[in-house]
Amino acid sequence: MTRARDLVDLPGTAGKHNAITDVAGVEVGYVTLVEGDSVRTGVTAILPRGRDGVGDPCAAGWHSLNGNGEMTGTTWLTETGSLALPVLITNTHAVGPCHRGVIDWVARHRPDLAAEWLLPVVAETWDGRLNDINGDHVRAEHAVAAIDAAAGGPVAEGSVGGGTGMVCYEFKGGSGTASRLVSYGADTYTVGAFVQANFGSRKELTIAGRPVGLAGGGSRVPPGAGSVIAVVATDAPMLPGQCMALARRVPLGLARTGTTGSHFSGDIFLAFSTANSGALRSAFGDAGYDTLRFVRWGAIDPFYEAVVQAVEEAVLNALVDNESMTGLGGHHVPALPHAYLTGADSING
Repeated sequence: MTRARDLVDLPGTAGKHNAITDVAGVEVGYVTLVEGDSVRTGVTAILPRGRDGVGDPCAAGWHSLNGNGEMTGTTWLTETGSLALPVLITNTHAVGPCHRGVIDWVARHRPDLAAEWLLPVVAETWDGRLNDINGDHVRAEHAVAAIDAAAGGPVAEGSVGGGTGMVCYEFKGGSGTASRLVSYGADTYTVGAFVQANFGSRKELTIAGRPVGLAGGGSRVPPGAGSVIAVVATDAPMLPGQCMALARRVPLGLARTGTTGSHFSGDIFLAFSTANSGALRSAFGDAGYDTLRFVRWGAIDPFYEAVVQAVEEAVLNALVDNESMTGLGGHHVPALPHAYLTGADSING
């Protein structure tokens, strides 16, 4: 497995696995569907506190750079500033079965939670160039299986899970992750990012600050179209508004890879903090008070920097740790040649 920092110098200190799972408790699971000539899709599940922590809310916030996309559950997330269920990422036309799958999993494993209302967060990007997106290929049981498969430790990247059929900068894109360590007084915290990268045109591609300047690849969709979902996690104690502020920094990391954002791209981002376990549980019950410990606003800048760096590297990892793919209608998307990361300043082709 080759990753971006094996080939280019990238700023910041990464965690043990250089993945969102470096944030203690976070688990990632995949179901990858590659069948015949036209099925290239799947499901990604991100569990903020792992399966055992479902129902224990995290402080959370979200942000949309461009709205040609979907992330369900965000109105309730805005209202409460909290996230208590698995987060799923899939293709644009599979949001429904994944939403159903989260409910099925919770009803099976946490019937006490299912006795109330469930508003899962399910996000998507479009894989219709390589995948039969209108087919009934992703089903609720695949969402359940992705949650059941979630684990900590190293995270597979590239054409896996919801990222299976995705295209980034007109090369094979998909799932990517990275992390950064942040010192805060006497403490060290982790910021992790996970992206489903499906955006950008070749002419924009920038690698470690170096514009590569590649000629277009002749895609049948508008250059730059496709979308990107990013999930940011940290174990630093944060208020919901601070999580939203982390999510607002995601576009700065994306921009470092070259994109200027496309009208046809859905760019939606979620951030959560795993600190303050148990502090947001009191949805019902007697009158009382919750108490949140949080990073001082005036000292939050290093966490912003960590988000930007981790998002940039996560996108590059989705491109680097990948292979070419042929799918629907014989459409072929090449992998990013690693020589582009180490070669001449401008390569056209």
